[in-house]
Amino acid sequence: QVQLVESGGRLVQAGGSLRLSCAASGRTFSSYAMGWFGQAPGKEREFVGAISWSGGSTVYADSVKGRFTISRDNDKNTVYLQMNSLKPEDTAVYYCAAESFGSGSRIWYRYNAWGQGTQVTVSS
Repeated sequence: QVQLVESGGRLVQAGGSLRLSCAASGRTFSSYAMGWFGQAPGKEREFVGAISWSGGSTVYADSVKGRFTISRDNDKNTVYLQMNSLKPEDTAVYYCAAESFGSGSRIWYRYNAWGQGTQVTVSS
């Protein structure tokens, strides 16, 4: 089972940028599609975006399309979420997740492993 640790979350002003990282343990990282989800206070966990095992395919939620970019480096066992043009409504705990033998699902329960989350707060 892969283990995931997110980092990079912090307080940022609206319009600013952040890059979140998710470091994975284990030799089979490249066999997992990876997803990012966000959970705002009092709300359900929502799909942000996902990337295929090779990095050749990405998919995004409409709310972040054109602002966020997911990438991965399989040599470093790391997936990234570049967040640009941040808005106060992007404030949430962001989780990365690993989907075994998947292509990057929008559905949270298809993911096999989760990180502990990293807090992103966007001030207006």
